[in-house]
Amino acid sequence: MSKIHKAFSNGKAFIGFLTAGDPSAECTVDYVLAMAEAGADLIEIGIPFSDPTAEGAVIQEANVRALKAGMTVNGVFDIVRQVREKSQVPLVFLTYLNPVFHYGYEAFLERCRELGVDGLIIPDLPYEEKEELAPLAKDYGVDVISMIAPTSCQRIKQIASEAKGFIYVVSSMGVTGVRAEIETDIGSMVKVIREVTDTPAAIGFGISTPAQAKEMAAAADGAIVGSAIVKIIARYQDQAREPLMEYVREMKAAVRETE
Repeated sequence: MSKIHKAFSNGKAFIGFLTAGDPSAECTVDYVLAMAEAGADLIEIGIPFSDPTAEGAVIQEANVRALKAGMTVNGVFDIVRQVREKSQVPLVFLTYLNPVFHYGYEAFLERCRELGVDGLIIPDLPYEEKEELAPLAKDYGVDVISMIAPTSCQRIKQIASEAKGFIYVVSSMGVTGVRAEIETDIGSMVKVIREVTDTPAAIGFGISTPAQAKEMAAAADGAIVGSAIVKIIARYQDQAREPLMEYVREMKAAVRETE
């Protein structure tokens, strides 16, 4: 059993996201450990990229701050190395294909295996082109996480049947960001997924409040929060540890209320 599956083995999972290097590498290490301590079951670490097409303004701005501060792919790997000295919390990179391609697929995946990165979420890697990377990633023990959007329609079963690690169910059309309401019929999407696989499905995009987290986790196996966490870090900078832990505890409790 991979560490990703273990994240879902004790009930509904809370998954948090932050951007590596925002506001600094040292803070990112501290904040990953803080989220794990507060109860996050799995943590996504965003590799800063100059053209993050799936991201809304909040995460785009975090990417810009991290890149201006000098964060690199090797810098992100070093963050993971430091986290792994203290924690075995499941870790997944959220990255775009370009940084992986330029690093070299095998070199990148070898570093993931060496340091204990459990999976990759690559929003700009279409399902039809995943064979470019997925078989090689499997050889290195790294799961390429499938994303299923409301527009996936007839492809939901096909994508879900081949999914590894967990399935990232996109709650809303558009880019990432806090939303007042999530109107997609998530229940129907998850029902179709369940017809072909029992791979855990977690809902992301737009979740920011305990009520939303509870609603989404009730329909699936967990909830993913990114922009709301990045906003806390943007507000408090190097003093974000305590407000971040308080927020994660609150959201984790909401997710677990659905069990």
